[in-house]
Amino acid sequence: MNISRSEQRVLHVLAQGGHIRHKRADNGRITDILCFTRDGYVLADCTLEVFAKLRRKRLIESRSSSPYRISDKGRRSVRAQLDNR
Repeated sequence: MNISRSEQRVLHVLAQGGHIRHKRADNGRITDILCFTRDGYVLADCTLEVFAKLRRKRLIESRSSSPYRISDKGRRSVRAQLDNR
């Protein structure tokens, strides 16, 4: 599966324990997202476009309206890097 550099960066943050918080409009669509690292910092590379691609590929998921986290498919798809713990 082809995963862009920005998508990989977001997946690495999520694999290390981060999450994506989202806000919905009145019509139910997601209008705003913030990607947090496990240390509480905000990742600037996570845009609505990258978020939509990750959802479409089913690499992230949300269960019972909780923040989005990496899915099992996302864990298998993310490439290993030295900073992963």
